[in-house]
Amino acid sequence: MTVGDLAERTGLSRKMIRELEERGLIYSAGRSESNYRLYDEDALWCVQMTSGLRSLGLTLGEIERFGADYLGRPDEPAGPKLAELLERVQERVTAQLAELEQVLRRIEAFRQANAAALAGEPGAQLGPPDPRGRAA
Repeated sequence: MTVGDLAERTGLSRKMIRELEERGLIYSAGRSESNYRLYDEDALWCVQMTSGLRSLGLTLGEIERFGADYLGRPDEPAGPKLAELLERVQERVTAQLAELEQVLRRIEAFRQANAAALAGEPGAQLGPPDPRGRAA
């Protein structure tokens, strides 16, 4: 199948498929007579695995390292390494959620402190005096 066929079957863009190939996450099965990249079912599996791992929050770099370990140590089970990665991703996502919760609290505090200005009440100001009102 061509890059277009693989893109259509996976829902990824052609550009993303080429990036995955550049990163070594999928391999082409060669070139057609017209010099198009060709992919086989193994590439489809690799794209599906990569997409699945991305949906769990792994970065492409983490997936690259995991893939290198997977290919470099075929006699070792991949599960424990993936479990370790998922633990790190979960910690990262938990930290991101905490940061977002802080942003939500700041938004709510700002809304409360500036309710009149946000409602457009005459004379109400957001923060310090608006420099647009100063004489030039």
